[in-house]
Amino acid sequence: VQLQASGGGLVQAGGSLRLSCAAGGRTFSSYAMAWFRQAPGKEREFVAVINWNGGSTIYADSVKGRFTISRDNTKNTVYLQMHSLKPEDAAVYYCAASPYLSRVDSYVSYWGKGTLVTVSS
Repeated sequence: VQLQASGGGLVQAGGSLRLSCAAGGRTFSSYAMAWFRQAPGKEREFVAVINWNGGSTIYADSVKGRFTISRDNTKNTVYLQMHSLKPEDAAVYYCAASPYLSRVDSYVSYWGKGTLVTVSS
Protein backbone atom coordinates (compact mmCIF):
# COMPACT_ATOMS: atom_id res chain seq x y z
CA VAL A 1 0.00 0.00 0.00
CA GLN A 2 1.42 3.36 -1.03
CA LEU A 3 0.26 6.30 1.01
CA GLN A 4 0.37 9.99 0.11
CA ALA A 5 -0.69 12.60 2.62
CA SER A 6 -1.70 16.12 1.66
CA GLY A 7 -3.55 19.12 2.99
CA GLY A 8 -1.04 20.53 5.42
CA GLY A 9 -0.30 24.21 5.60
CA LEU A 10 -0.19 27.30 7.73
CA VAL A 11 -3.25 28.14 9.81
CA GLN A 12 -3.94 30.53 12.65
CA ALA A 13 -4.70 29.19 16.08
CA GLY A 14 -8.39 28.39 16.28
CA GLY A 15 -8.55 27.58 12.59
CA SER A 16 -9.25 24.37 10.73
CA LEU A 17 -7.54 22.11 8.23
CA ARG A 18 -8.43 18.85 6.57
CA LEU A 19 -5.70 16.37 5.82
CA SER A 20 -6.14 13.66 3.22
CA CYS A 21 -4.23 10.48 2.64
CA ALA A 22 -4.66 8.69 -0.66
CA ALA A 23 -3.74 5.04 -0.83
CA GLY A 24 -2.58 3.10 -3.82
CA GLY A 25 -3.20 -0.60 -4.08
CA ARG A 26 -6.20 -2.84 -3.88
CA THR A 27 -6.11 -3.69 -0.20
CA PHE A 28 -6.86 -0.29 1.35
CA SER A 29 -10.12 -1.45 2.87
CA SER A 30 -8.31 -4.32 4.60
CA TYR A 31 -6.41 -1.98 6.87
CA ALA A 32 -7.13 0.22 9.79
CA MET A 33 -5.83 3.68 8.96
CA ALA A 34 -4.15 6.00 11.40
CA TRP A 35 -2.64 9.43 11.74
CA PHE A 36 0.47 10.09 13.75
CA ARG A 37 2.39 13.33 14.16
CA GLN A 38 5.85 14.44 15.08
CA ALA A 39 6.80 17.90 16.22
CA PRO A 40 10.40 19.12 16.04
CA GLY A 41 12.48 17.65 18.84
CA LYS A 42 9.67 15.39 20.01
CA GLU A 43 8.78 11.75 19.69
CA ARG A 44 6.23 10.67 17.13
CA GLU A 45 2.81 10.41 18.73
CA PHE A 46 -0.49 8.81 17.93
CA VAL A 47 -3.34 11.07 16.82
CA ALA A 48 -6.24 8.93 15.61
CA VAL A 49 -7.11 5.59 14.03
CA ILE A 50 -10.16 4.24 12.21
CA ASN A 51 -11.03 0.64 11.53
CA TRP A 52 -11.49 -0.87 8.09
CA ASN A 53 -15.12 0.14 7.58
CA GLY A 54 -15.15 3.37 9.57
CA GLY A 55 -17.24 1.90 12.34
CA SER A 56 -14.69 2.34 15.12
CA THR A 57 -12.28 5.11 15.96
CA ILE A 58 -9.76 5.91 18.67
CA TYR A 59 -8.37 9.35 19.42
CA ALA A 60 -5.52 10.70 21.47
CA ASP A 61 -6.84 12.61 24.45
CA SER A 62 -5.11 15.75 23.21
CA VAL A 63 -7.24 15.90 20.06
CA LYS A 64 -10.51 14.35 21.21
CA GLY A 65 -13.44 16.58 20.40
CA ARG A 66 -11.41 18.69 17.96
CA PHE A 67 -10.24 16.19 15.33
CA THR A 68 -12.28 13.71 13.33
CA ILE A 69 -10.89 10.80 11.35
CA SER A 70 -12.92 9.34 8.52
CA ARG A 71 -12.40 7.23 5.44
CA ASP A 72 -13.92 6.66 2.05
CA ASN A 73 -13.08 3.19 0.82
CA THR A 74 -14.51 3.97 -2.62
CA LYS A 75 -11.82 6.61 -2.98
CA ASN A 76 -9.08 4.79 -1.05
CA THR A 77 -8.71 7.86 1.10
CA VAL A 78 -8.58 8.61 4.80
CA TYR A 79 -9.16 12.09 6.19
CA LEU A 80 -8.31 14.00 9.32
CA GLN A 81 -10.53 17.00 9.91
CA MET A 82 -8.90 19.30 12.43
CA HIS A 83 -10.74 22.12 14.19
CA SER A 84 -9.76 24.57 16.92
CA LEU A 85 -6.12 24.11 16.11
CA LYS A 86 -3.58 25.03 18.74
CA PRO A 87 0.11 25.87 18.38
CA GLU A 88 0.91 22.55 20.04
CA ASP A 89 -0.80 20.77 17.14
CA ALA A 90 1.95 21.94 14.80
CA ALA A 91 3.84 18.93 13.49
CA VAL A 92 4.48 16.76 10.50
CA TYR A 93 1.44 14.51 10.18
CA TYR A 94 1.85 10.99 8.85
CA CYS A 95 -0.81 8.59 7.69
CA ALA A 96 -0.31 4.91 8.29
CA ALA A 97 -1.91 1.57 7.50
CA SER A 98 -2.15 -1.07 10.19
CA PRO A 99 -3.70 -4.52 10.46
CA TYR A 100 -5.07 -3.51 13.86
CA LEU A 101 -7.22 -0.77 15.29
CA SER A 102 -4.46 0.39 17.59
CA ARG A 103 -2.56 3.46 18.67
CA VAL A 104 0.68 1.49 18.68
CA ASP A 105 3.02 2.58 15.92
CA SER A 106 4.98 -0.66 15.96
CA TYR A 107 1.92 -2.35 14.45
CA VAL A 108 1.97 -0.09 11.40
CA SER A 109 2.60 -1.89 8.12
CA TYR A 110 2.90 1.11 5.83
CA TRP A 111 3.80 4.75 6.38
CA GLY A 112 3.13 7.68 4.12
CA LYS A 113 5.31 10.71 3.69
CA GLY A 114 4.25 13.43 6.02
CA THR A 115 2.48 16.69 5.51
CA LEU A 116 3.47 19.72 7.56
CA VAL A 117 0.94 21.56 9.68
CA THR A 118 2.01 24.92 11.09
CA VAL A 119 -0.19 26.77 13.58
CA SER A 120 0.52 30.40 14.26
CA SER A 121 -0.46 31.93 17.59
